[in-house]
Amino acid sequence: MIRDTTPGDPFKLFDTWLEEAGESEINDPTAMSLATVGPDGMPSSRMVLLKGVDSRGFVFYTNFESRKGEQLQANMKAALLFHWKSLRRCVRIEGEVEIVTCEEADAYFASRPRQSQIGAWASQQSRPLEGRFELEKRVAIYAAKHAVGTVPRPDYWSGFRVLPQRIEFWQDGAFRLHDRLVYNRSGESWTTERLYP
Repeated sequence: MIRDTTPGDPFKLFDTWLEEAGESEINDPTAMSLATVGPDGMPSSRMVLLKGVDSRGFVFYTNFESRKGEQLQANMKAALLFHWKSLRRCVRIEGEVEIVTCEEADAYFASRPRQSQIGAWASQQSRPLEGRFELEKRVAIYAAKHAVGTVPRPDYWSGFRVLPQRIEFWQDGAFRLHDRLVYNRSGESWTTERLYP
């Protein structure tokens, strides 16, 4: 049950829930569904990994030329959904999106395994692929090109930060009498309200 003594800052509650998910989820507790809207007005969602969270928002990284990258640059709004089945909890986030700084993107890219860095160069994400051999060939080409030294971050690869306007915490309850607590941003602070399940 979500206690009545919840913190006034939703990021504190999120950090607590994420830490608990890290102890109970079998796979990626940082996995989240990312929803965007295409130029035709149709929604699109996919799973990505949370790579950072602070008092400003939730950060993930991608190829800007991918479908999600292009949709986000055209419409700088997104929704995120965390579902931690082991805890019977969800967190829903909605807000504006900004591009992370070059320094943030460089630092995260440098922390990735070398093969993942090569993969960022080799994959023309979301574009048609004739066959697996074509991808493996591109990986070999970029592995040879960056065989020595550090692998630079491609210009088309960076991150987005979702700046939440609304965060909903959902806790499963007996007989479908779930707990729902919503934080709404109001200037620099937050207001809260509980919702019927």
